[in-house]
Amino acid sequence: QVQLVESGGGLVQAGGSLRLSCAASISFFSFNAMGWYRQSPGKQRELFARIIRGDATIYADSVKGRFTISRDSAKNTVYLQMNSLKPEDTAVYYCNGDRSITGRSYTDWGQGTQVTVSS
Repeated sequence: QVQLVESGGGLVQAGGSLRLSCAASISFFSFNAMGWYRQSPGKQRELFARIIRGDATIYADSVKGRFTISRDSAKNTVYLQMNSLKPEDTAVYYCNGDRSITGRSYTDWGQGTQVTVSS
């Protein structure tokens, strides 16, 4: 069973920074793509940052220029550097990985880590 373990969440003041980590139990290259989702109370879980196997990255407009997704393939870890945090970034952040094996698709999720930004 594939495991994704997030870490690095916490409480930070507006304008501050945090770095989240997502450690996978399998090689990063086993995934077609990995990404970060977040969900705040009463809202749907939203994808806001994604890294494709070839290192292409995609960001939602709400985080573009403030957040950076990256990977360390030697550690099978994906990072999310979050700068200039805003109170509206407060949410539970989830790591996600999409992979396929012999034509079947699989989606893996981490347990989530809370990020709280105070004003």
